[in-house]
Amino acid sequence: METPFIFGKIATDKNFTDREAETAHLVQNFTSIINTIIISPRRWGKSSLVNKASCIAASQDEKLRVCHLDLFNVRNEAHFYALLAKKVIEATAGKWEEAVANAKQFLSHIVPKISIGTDPTNEISIDFDWDDTSRDPDEILDLAEKIAKEKGLKIMVCIDEFQNIAEFTDPNYFQKKLRSHWQRHENVGYCLYGSKRHMMIEVFTNSSKPFYKFGDLLFLNKIDSLYLVKFFKERFEDTGKTIDDDAAQLISTLTDNHPYYAQQLAQLSWLRTSGRCTVEVVKQAHSALVEQLSLLFVTITETLTNQQTAVLNALLAGESALTSTEVMHRYGISSGTAAFRAKAALIKSDILDDQAGKISFQDPIYAYWLKTKYFAIP
Repeated sequence: METPFIFGKIATDKNFTDREAETAHLVQNFTSIINTIIISPRRWGKSSLVNKASCIAASQDEKLRVCHLDLFNVRNEAHFYALLAKKVIEATAGKWEEAVANAKQFLSHIVPKISIGTDPTNEISIDFDWDDTSRDPDEILDLAEKIAKEKGLKIMVCIDEFQNIAEFTDPNYFQKKLRSHWQRHENVGYCLYGSKRHMMIEVFTNSSKPFYKFGDLLFLNKIDSLYLVKFFKERFEDTGKTIDDDAAQLISTLTDNHPYYAQQLAQLSWLRTSGRCTVEVVKQAHSALVEQLSLLFVTITETLTNQQTAVLNALLAGESALTSTEVMHRYGISSGTAAFRAKAALIKSDILDDQAGKISFQDPIYAYWLKTKYFAIP
């Protein structure tokens, strides 16, 4: 029997819960070709949300095509151009013959590379040479708009891990180049999102950056406990098992409504359940999850400075005035400047999250491990 909970990959159909308002918002933006930026901490379900909204929007508008790019392993402009050309061509062509024809028609200086596998109906792919695409980047950046105009289409280009462009050579110039092209497009919209919240905020909310006010900003919140509890109960029942209300609520509480961890802890609890899942089962599953991740947490913590761990210790103890003399003395923080720098570094490394001045841990299981294991050691 397949487990009813999904984490670490795109959640679809019954595995997708809540986000009704965000989905509707995104569908409207997609069908209206409105540039959209999605910002949230990592593993909060951005990719699943974009995937669901894309499917709904495409089903509502037969002229809409959605193109998906992932910049996870893209580290330079040339690779970006080649990937963008490939994905745009694939998203706007029904068959590989059409894809080849589109490449020849709309890319005058670039020759596509065709790969043919043993089964031509399933293993034919189109690609582009990095060097070729980097020679004429303007043609690549306007490719989607040219195809949309010629074919009477609307295109949404969805780019995951967009913050990785900050690692390119001269990223500011590259961003200026992108915006100078994309802001003129009338038939193409862009949905940009990524897993490093602080970097995305810097790119899109800093008035000195090229992408400032580029589009509609969508900040994701945590999924409400009400929806999670209902989701847990339904998925247990779908597999012939049940879960107590208190147990379902405990999963939500222990994971701080974190979508990824909520699914993972629910799965571990489900695997330990033969008929009815209780609070005790959830506690056992949670202990196993913490133990499973402990080596990773040790590795993360070993990279931190003494001042950074001191700040984490203070925050976990509920301290808010980190620069007060009493707090600094109690936790071994050397100065107010040291506290500020440590907190900034922890936010930059995505250990802490700063939402309008409210500091929280991005990883609730790591926070629990620090409090009950690392800092609990006498």
